[in-house]
Amino acid sequence: MTFPDRRSYASVLVDDNNRKPVCRLHFYGRNKHVGRFDERKVETRHQIQSVDDIFNVASLLRQTAKRYR
Repeated sequence: MTFPDRRSYASVLVDDNNRKPVCRLHFYGRNKHVGRFDERKVETRHQIQSVDDIFNVASLLRQTAKRYR
């Protein structure tokens, strides 16, 4: 997986392929969240308070990554 950096978010991609997004990490503003992608590449945002809160959506992120096998 790779982590390209953008100004407003960091992406987590499988095989450095922007057609295989797992999530976006939005940590740059007051409201921090993890954006997870579904089968149609629609992003669903999950609000977090700290980086440790990513573990609360870890199973969803694993499901997303497994779709790219």
